[in-house]
Amino acid sequence: MLYQLLIRFKDLHIVFNVFRYITVRAGLAALTALLASIIFGPLIIKRLKRLRTSQKAVEDEKYPILYRLHREKSGTPTMGGLLILGAILLACLLWADLGNRFVQLILFATLWLGTLGFIDDLLKIKKKSTEGLRPLVKLGGQIALGFMIGLYLFRHPLIPEYGTCLTVPFFKNVLPDLGWLYIPFAILVIVASSNAVNLTNGLDGLAIGSLLIAGGAFAGLSYVTGHSGMAKYLNILHMSGAGELTIFCSALVGAGLGFLWFNAYPAQVIMGDTGSLALGGALGTIAILIKKEIILLIVGGLFVLEALSVIIQVASYKMRKKRVFLMTPLHHHFELLGWKEPKIIIRFWIIAIIFALLSLGTLKLR
Repeated sequence: MLYQLLIRFKDLHIVFNVFRYITVRAGLAALTALLASIIFGPLIIKRLKRLRTSQKAVEDEKYPILYRLHREKSGTPTMGGLLILGAILLACLLWADLGNRFVQLILFATLWLGTLGFIDDLLKIKKKSTEGLRPLVKLGGQIALGFMIGLYLFRHPLIPEYGTCLTVPFFKNVLPDLGWLYIPFAILVIVASSNAVNLTNGLDGLAIGSLLIAGGAFAGLSYVTGHSGMAKYLNILHMSGAGELTIFCSALVGAGLGFLWFNAYPAQVIMGDTGSLALGGALGTIAILIKKEIILLIVGGLFVLEALSVIIQVASYKMRKKRVFLMTPLHHHFELLGWKEPKIIIRFWIIAIIFALLSLGTLKLR
């Protein structure tokens, strides 16, 4: 919005010409989202407290230690994802090219899942329990988004000759074409990424810290994908217009840092499903849009580990009647081992950084 206005004056003075550069607008988007989060954070937290948007820790006979550890968090307001999404939306409205298809699709996906998560959080608060939307209803909403994104890209590919192809890390010319199977594949990516981040959202600052790290990695991936010179040098698919996703990713990083100011241990606010479903799905959508679906497994390696721990635990118990972990997701396993919450969070952030660096390394190791 502001970008479209400022760019009209590029011929009047050279200073307006700088807004053509994605790097400049990405920096401004990150700063805008950061300031918006920090400035409006206290107001939103106060409002959420007034509306009594907190969830009570539910006592579990199997894990009394975990209940004692989390009991003090009962009064912490949830739905803090509204702050993150609001800051991202504001930054994108100001600095992104709203006529760009990449921007339109990522904003649509984020708002769709943000609404789904908001309804889920609202029902949990009203019921005063950990159960919100029925699992099938929540899954149905995620599948619906994946279907719409997949179908749109199948019928209106962003890069015609490679619309339904996958790029494979470390291999230059391996581009398997999925054809119509790309639609269920898109569903899988969005559903998996959304739920993986949701599972990670269990400790103060863990999910948002890991998300902003992944967002930073995708900012770099989006920029080089949309830059013809860099894409040619790195021998990756060039997608004209994809660079605008750098604005969204930068806004995510800025909003995430601002939210972390209030969500750091001990948290003043929790993002809830409003934030975790939306931002997890956003990562999956970005990966689909810039043809980095497989690299998503590396960028979001921490989220993959968290989700895998749940899958392994369930499979092991059903097949052998034995548990592999003390409790899942994985961060709870370390809690029950006696690790302090801040130690788990920081070490998991370090793991997330390592995965992000590895993902960027795949661009050259081809």
